[in-house]
Amino acid sequence: MIDAVLFDLDGTLADTARDLGWALNALLAEEGRAGQPYEAVRPIASHGARGLVRLGFGIDRDHADFERLRLRFLDLYDTHFAVDTVLFDGINDMICDLDAAGLTWGIITNKPSRFTDRLVPELGFAVPPAVVVSGDTAGVAKPDPAPMHWATRAIDIVPTRCLYVGDAERDIQAGRAVGMRTVLVNWGYIDAAEMPEKWGADHAIDVPDELVSLCRQYRV
Repeated sequence: MIDAVLFDLDGTLADTARDLGWALNALLAEEGRAGQPYEAVRPIASHGARGLVRLGFGIDRDHADFERLRLRFLDLYDTHFAVDTVLFDGINDMICDLDAAGLTWGIITNKPSRFTDRLVPELGFAVPPAVVVSGDTAGVAKPDPAPMHWATRAIDIVPTRCLYVGDAERDIQAGRAVGMRTVLVNWGYIDAAEMPEKWGADHAIDVPDELVSLCRQYRV
């Protein structure tokens, strides 16, 4: 039996890759470097600022310039975070069906609250989320389980009666760590080099409507 469905945001509910790619390419242009095509950005989009700086500049967080570039990326994204971002096809219909079935729904994302607080209201959800946990809400981000506990306390539903839906390994790790059933969305930002079949998700789905059918099975 489940009472709630909680979701990752980027690559799961919302297609944010084009706006993230714009910010990366603006940063690359400032630094005198060539831009990255959308096809290269999309699989990395769920990895946030760190992953995109790594993609664009080929450096990691131990590099002297990494933090400066990451912070500048965030400032650029702050000017362009809701321009081309949209919900994936079928998401609003899915949300309506979950609500009609009496299920609470919410968001647990690693995206900083400076963006989620403004972006979520702009996305046009047919039913507002009952809770939004950002990457800085609980002081730590997924795969740490703290954001999962924060969300379930806020909606007063125990983790074992929740599904968690995401497109990244850390989503599956965080959900499993607190006893949630986990669902991997195959339409998400998954790099061809990754092996999601080894992440241990309880289920994988190809379209949002499949989640509704899955939830009906858990509600029986």
